[in-house]
Amino acid sequence: MHTLGYSFKPWEQAKAIADGPAILSYVRETARENGVEGNIRFDHKVIRAEWSSAEARWTVEVQDGKGDDRARLTCDFLFVCSGYYRYDEGYSPVFPGSEAFSGPVVHPQHWPENLDYAGKRVVVIGSGATAVTLVPAMAETAEHVTMLQRSPSYVAAVPAEDPIANFARQWLPPKAAYALTRWKNVLLTMLVFNLSRRRPEWVRRFIRKEVVRHAPAGFDVDTHFKPSYNPWDQRMCLVPDGDLFRALHEGRTSMVTDQIETFTQTGIKLASGAELDADVIVTATGLNLQLFGGMEVFVDGHKVEASERITYKSLMLSDVPNLAFTIGYTNASWTLKCDLTCEYVCRLLNHMDERGYAYCVPTIRDPEMETIPLLDFTSGYVTRSIHELPSQGSKPPWRLHMSYGRDILTLRHGELEDGTMEFVPASSLSPAAEPQAAIA
Repeated sequence: MHTLGYSFKPWEQAKAIADGPAILSYVRETARENGVEGNIRFDHKVIRAEWSSAEARWTVEVQDGKGDDRARLTCDFLFVCSGYYRYDEGYSPVFPGSEAFSGPVVHPQHWPENLDYAGKRVVVIGSGATAVTLVPAMAETAEHVTMLQRSPSYVAAVPAEDPIANFARQWLPPKAAYALTRWKNVLLTMLVFNLSRRRPEWVRRFIRKEVVRHAPAGFDVDTHFKPSYNPWDQRMCLVPDGDLFRALHEGRTSMVTDQIETFTQTGIKLASGAELDADVIVTATGLNLQLFGGMEVFVDGHKVEASERITYKSLMLSDVPNLAFTIGYTNASWTLKCDLTCEYVCRLLNHMDERGYAYCVPTIRDPEMETIPLLDFTSGYVTRSIHELPSQGSKPPWRLHMSYGRDILTLRHGELEDGTMEFVPASSLSPAAEPQAAIA
């Protein structure tokens, strides 16, 4: 939370790897302190956004949560902070025979509040962060929890409390302690990522050694914790206080690495011929990607297909005026990049106000520039959806660098009028195009 938290709002709780209620309380407190709550239309979904160059204005169509009423809002600049996951549904692969299973099959994205698994046998399908978090938590009351994975992920045990952060808070003012811890974590993450890219075998051996140290004696580490890919080709799973390994030690949890042949009435039959008995099955199989929260975007009557656009500084799209969006890092805390993106957007808006610009639009000057996929990541949620995302260019400012230090220079201190961003003066518009209040 020292890097996932807001840069201007120190995280002061002892646990650095926090639970949902603590994070929600932190977000709500920050919103209250900064007067944000009163400016939010809760329980609304953006359906469509249309840009008019003649008016230099976005018209945004929103729908209430019940789907009954729609409203139209206008703004000069549209800032989309919806992330890139589709939250209204999880990724659910088709499992043969799933209709035959007699118990509940639950995806974590649609977790029922009344799910009772106390004293029951649970199978959690998955190997990512959701699975390694759910398994030890459910094992506290379930009879037994089996983590069933098709292939392993890299898993690292880390303390839930950051001893350096807690020590710094005793001797330094809150903001100074927070900044120190934040930069310590940023630099440590950068070190691990760069080592993983330059010395993958060394990092692989180190992670395996740590897993052997935490796992029960004689545990088959190479079957269950040895991925086929290099470290940081996909996200690494962190286990707070080693709770997953503790559950394995206590026998409340087991791991199985195998393929699913079919669901049965009483559980799952595996490709190896083994069967797992289950009363509850949890499909921790991840999410799908979705840009702009699924809303349709039009510019002067033409629909914008994101897959046909190139990202400018990873926060705007080519030839789409006055629209910015946030995409965080895949190799570090998401919020670090979002903070910098917000700073850049504020700089851009202030610059446009000072110079009397109505709108700005990133324009490709080099038609021969090569394009490459936006995300260099092999995780399933990326490979399933990468064709729907915009591309990045092979040259700055169209190139996406997963580097916090480089982005500080580019987004916080870089030139706004860089020869790529085209600015249109308000004086060139018709008198009817009056400024409107911006929404985010």
